[in-house]
Amino acid sequence: MEGRRVVVAAALGECVHVAGVLNFLRLAEQAGWKTVFLGPAVSIEEVLQAARAHQADLVGVSYRLTPETGERLLAEFAEDAADLHSAGVRFVFGGTPPVAERARALSGFFDAVFDGSQTTEEVLAYLRGAPLEGRQESDYPQTAVERIRWKAPYPILRHHFGLPTVEDTIAGVARIAESRLLDIISLGLDQDAQENFFHPERQDPRRRGAGGVPVRTAEDLEAIYAASRRGNFPLLRAYSGTDDFIPMAELLVHTIRNAWCAIPLFWFNRMDGRGPWDLEGSIREHQRVMAWYAERGIPVELNEPHHWGMRDASDVTFVVSAYLSAYNAKAFGVRDYIAQMMFNSPPGLSDAMDLAKMLACLEMAQPLEDANFRIWCQTRIGLLSHPLDEEAARGHLAAATYLQMALRPHIVHIVGHTEAHHAATAEDVIAACRVARRAIENALRGAPDMTRDPRVQERKEELIAEAQVTLDAIRGIAGPGVADPLTDPATLARAVTTGILDAPHLKNNAFARGMAVTRIDERGACVAVDPASGRPLSERERIQQLLSTG
Repeated sequence: MEGRRVVVAAALGECVHVAGVLNFLRLAEQAGWKTVFLGPAVSIEEVLQAARAHQADLVGVSYRLTPETGERLLAEFAEDAADLHSAGVRFVFGGTPPVAERARALSGFFDAVFDGSQTTEEVLAYLRGAPLEGRQESDYPQTAVERIRWKAPYPILRHHFGLPTVEDTIAGVARIAESRLLDIISLGLDQDAQENFFHPERQDPRRRGAGGVPVRTAEDLEAIYAASRRGNFPLLRAYSGTDDFIPMAELLVHTIRNAWCAIPLFWFNRMDGRGPWDLEGSIREHQRVMAWYAERGIPVELNEPHHWGMRDASDVTFVVSAYLSAYNAKAFGVRDYIAQMMFNSPPGLSDAMDLAKMLACLEMAQPLEDANFRIWCQTRIGLLSHPLDEEAARGHLAAATYLQMALRPHIVHIVGHTEAHHAATAEDVIAACRVARRAIENALRGAPDMTRDPRVQERKEELIAEAQVTLDAIRGIAGPGVADPLTDPATLARAVTTGILDAPHLKNNAFARGMAVTRIDERGACVAVDPASGRPLSERERIQQLLSTG
């Protein structure tokens, strides 16, 4: 392509280590540069001749041997390249930290020095024109969609974090931001903050810090946000609470610049014990919150389908709830919809059937996209899937992240390897980010396309067909005059109370039937089965059986 900037790079002198050089050039190509690789052990004269011949805009050299030898070689290189440097050609160096330290001392000759501690996005940002050192908040996009586009093709990374005291959470947020590894800190508030922030009289001091950070004032949230204004200036976000939804939305946007709204459709109410609302009332309130964020151009995530999956609902129910989530988001004006895909829910699924389920969710939602409705894919590990053993959990984190990359997600929600044992500390978050980032980088270098597996495609088509049966059943229970059953709170609530949407864990629930029985079949798929015989049921059979029993 004509007009592209040119970068020439080589391993200098007697150095034969070129992996870092090639990685740099690969990133340069992603950033739009024309690259010229000269190879290992290239002399100073050869590098400079190539720079002149190719009219290079940028020259990169690497040296990974003895620091003292490297210092002399780089000093000679800088002297011989003085005319190019004066003419505006930029020079960069990459090597081990001890050699990089010597390179930095060369009186500003190198425009940037890479010692292996820089993140992939920082290298890409430099190649796209941003400074490597001394970067400010303005150098990092501060909305979710802008950050996704800025970091592409790499997904932005999110992780939950919230410790039992505000002070420890502030210190941890600062540490995570300084690591420059995480793009979104998902602030975990304790249950009293989520349900009773605006009702101190309802708060229970004995529950303080249960499940997250006990924020009790706007100043707590502002202090946490201030701690994040360093490093790579990560975005913050928090769940939308379980009561006083609009005041909570206003609070989160004002204090932590809430990166996006996260709210369920059917949950966080009296059905799951997370809030004071009944089922139909909470659906109406959740729809109001979607519309509130939509009016302000803030993305919305419905963290809905995995709540069914974690309660052992069938894969079909998972897919239906994912479609209802996207459908309602669009109906209430959301322009940027974040589709959350929690793998390993339930944890016994095979990778092939798990991937098929997520493909079905995405394929059903994609026809909803248009100029005013965009879908951003977010993947994550199942909350219940990490083994207790920490080393095994690290392996699961890496393997599950690699599988998720088959969907080419825009956001990867990392669930740290300590999840089965304790809430993640800042150090745990940083370690989990390093594991996940390596799996992501490996996948982006050229993973096989697992979505093309015939078993995956067959199951995907099966799920889409079955989901349509369930959606038709929901439409069929709408009352007279209902314009759109799939957004009508009364109809949606009735879908649960009649058992069309159901899960085994909802047995004896005041709002749900809890009659569903599911099993993991020989393929590794979660299917509905006949309670008496254990025979797998098609969705049509299940619903007919359900309606016949009242």
